[in-house]
Amino acid sequence: MRIIRSVRLLLFTLGMLVMSAASFAQVRVGVAITIAPPELPVYEQPICPGDGYLWTPGYWAYGDDDYYWVPGTWVLAPEVGFLWTPGYWGWGDGGYVFYDGYWGPQVGFYGGINYGFGYFGHGFEGGRWDNGHFFYNRAVLNVNVNVIHNVYNTRVNETTVTRVSFNGGNGGINARATAQEEAAAHERHIPPVAAQTEHIQAARSNPDLRASINHGKPPIAATPRPGELKGGGVVTAREGGAVHETAARPENNAARPNPAVHPNDLPAAERPAQPNTGNATTDKKYQQQQQKLQAKQDQERQKLQQKQEQDHQKLAQQKANDAQKQQLEQKHQQQTQQLAQRHTQQQQQLQQRQAPPQHQAPAKPPKP
Repeated sequence: MRIIRSVRLLLFTLGMLVMSAASFAQVRVGVAITIAPPELPVYEQPICPGDGYLWTPGYWAYGDDDYYWVPGTWVLAPEVGFLWTPGYWGWGDGGYVFYDGYWGPQVGFYGGINYGFGYFGHGFEGGRWDNGHFFYNRAVLNVNVNVIHNVYNTRVNETTVTRVSFNGGNGGINARATAQEEAAAHERHIPPVAAQTEHIQAARSNPDLRASINHGKPPIAATPRPGELKGGGVVTAREGGAVHETAARPENNAARPNPAVHPNDLPAAERPAQPNTGNATTDKKYQQQQQKLQAKQDQERQKLQQKQEQDHQKLAQQKANDAQKQQLEQKHQQQTQQLAQRHTQQQQQLQQRQAPPQHQAPAKPPKP
């Protein structure tokens, strides 16, 4: 049982590392919901906060036995030339599963969902990169031209206007990836940046954003920046979307946690079972080794948390901009996940050393 628990923790940690890898691939969340997500609400787009911000549309996520709204928001692109491919719900394996969004040089398939603001089902009509600068299409994006001058105006005719929020299944969008979108799926990707994962966590912890409470009309439909769920720039939904019914609790599945950014975001370390080799002296020795390793790992977690908090304080004193803050959070996320991986490997190695030796059956005597 000790080895099984250790392997489970190792898989969890490796899953978080895969999420943060530069070659991120769009994968589905490990949970299938039997009830379709609500329709998309109607809301206005907050004004773009500054040059280099790209729009990430709002969507219905799932957690704690309910759908909840993740507000649309403006996010700094992690790299020049990168665009955002939104996540989407799709029908498969007898339920609705979510395919994560990602950053990449081309916009890939996002289920044919009409999220609006340039994301009308295929591709992106809200802007383009040119000579290291992002040019905004004022016809579909809310941009202050007194602040941002790299703009253009190209009207877009939406061929299909629908608020359905999922692909496939009964009543879902009937769309398939184009050859270009298939190709985009195999290019280098970057997962949601730290600011986006924190934005999702903030939305999940806000009860007003749950579909069972807001009935498909979230009071916080969009925000100027990720994580800012209060203030004058917050936009409420103008019109709600139909909620099919309260989502049932999924069985035999578990939602994938968001990548940890700081050591305090990591799950509590799972304590190994008490050694039981049948030898009291050996068991006591093994238990002391486990306690020593646990104390050492707890100390390393605290030390890294303190260091990262000092980084935040220094950045605040320097009055850093959003790009510098985002860069620091990405660095912290990498540090935290490397620490988690190292600790899991240490636990694995210790338990392998403590595993009782396998006794081989005595060799049979040769036949006369």
